[in-house]
Amino acid sequence: VQLQASGGGLVQAGGSLRLSCAASERTFNSYVMAWFRRAPGKEREFVAGINWSGGNIRYADSVMGRFTIARDNANNAVYLQMNSLKPEDTAVYYCAADDVPMRVVVRTVEAQYEYWGQGTLVTVSS
Repeated sequence: VQLQASGGGLVQAGGSLRLSCAASERTFNSYVMAWFRRAPGKEREFVAGINWSGGNIRYADSVMGRFTIARDNANNAVYLQMNSLKPEDTAVYYCAADDVPMRVVVRTVEAQYEYWGQGTLVTVSS
């Protein structure tokens, strides 16, 4: 079982990036998927999450209105569209899958997620 995150890079403040997370198994289509990030010197924090149907979506306050999470179950993928990027968004971004399938509500605690991708670095210059 693997999650592969990609799409990170260097962007100027105000720019956009789209992160992708590919799941190795179709069973992940029934899991809550989320993005977390770890900024230099800080703890890993929740960014956004989406349940299996797309009917429950949550965002951290710091990214609300700028980031959009979406999933494509036909292609076993989850995306994070990041607009109006700020230097404080600089971090390694990780995709993660919940510990049980068919959960309706997106949870925001790192320990509640069972499966993790390797991370992709996003650097926003000022």
